[in-house]
Amino acid sequence: MLLDRSQDYSGEPSWPVTFTLNGVQREVALDPTWTLYEVLREQLDLVGTKGACLEGECGSCTVLVDGVSMNACLIMGPQIDGLDVLTVEGMAKGDELDPIQQAFVACGAVQCGYCTPGLVVATKALLCELPCPSKDEIRRGLEGNICRCTGYMKIEQAVEQASRVLANQEVAK
Repeated sequence: MLLDRSQDYSGEPSWPVTFTLNGVQREVALDPTWTLYEVLREQLDLVGTKGACLEGECGSCTVLVDGVSMNACLIMGPQIDGLDVLTVEGMAKGDELDPIQQAFVACGAVQCGYCTPGLVVATKALLCELPCPSKDEIRRGLEGNICRCTGYMKIEQAVEQASRVLANQEVAK
């Protein structure tokens, strides 16, 4: 449970912010002391973004901000004004999972699931930058995301599978 910090300034969300969230333009009034993590989970009810450490060390709160992988717990809410934010909820198209999400499921890279949303989003950023990464590039690309359950082999396999699927989709276009 998060600490109620709304009394730290005036008590009511009052900072107007306009940004794109998962492809949809949003206008919100938020508590300027909240992080993006808190805005997503507490105000917008997007609970896919997790918060294991809330100190920027674990990667469970990874989101894409203007296409760059970032820890939502380190970004203050007002900083997202005018930016594009993608969470794990924005990756699927309706009921159809994104190929990255499908690969994580198919490869058994989902254990307790706490780190999974952050890893999936970080994988998206990695594959946008390096469509066919080597094992070393995968490890470097995901190094800010900690998983305590899988031992990382299945995660690496999922990234490799997603890379192949996405490459085949590109060729088919």
